[in-house]
Amino acid sequence: MMAMFVAATMLYGPYLWCRFRRETFETYGLRWTLPAGALKETALWTALTLPPLTFIALGWPGLSLPHSPSLQTATTQITAGFVAAIVEETFFRGWVQSLLSRRLGALPSIVVASGLFALSHRIVRPEPIFLATFFPGLVMGFLRHRHGSVAPAALYHGLGNIWAVWFFPLP
Repeated sequence: MMAMFVAATMLYGPYLWCRFRRETFETYGLRWTLPAGALKETALWTALTLPPLTFIALGWPGLSLPHSPSLQTATTQITAGFVAAIVEETFFRGWVQSLLSRRLGALPSIVVASGLFALSHRIVRPEPIFLATFFPGLVMGFLRHRHGSVAPAALYHGLGNIWAVWFFPLP
């Protein structure tokens, strides 16, 4: 129940913030469009990052990868992964990164938002490997900044979560 409350707050909080402050959703990149070139660039970043991670995961000590979840488990995890991508990108790239960029500028806001994103994963699972989410956070922050929309970042995030169903180096 607490997880649902946190997810709802992360998803709807930025929109309520905009309404309360009488600011447009676009001010925070809370648009769900794929501007020209965004789909191609998201595909490029996916192709540049997931294959190398796959080779690293396949060599991960003590695990037999890829995982072999049942169809039902894989479907559940993929669905949860896309929902998480939408919620987390709305909050971290849409709201947090936008707020930070007003004070710090683009690059520092991407770095700080990525750090907070990585730390949030440690709350759910304390394994240190979850800090590695900092690096895809940088890509997602760049995509959000470059295209002014959270959609490219959420798409990249969702594809990364699908990859994680089979290749994330935790049982």
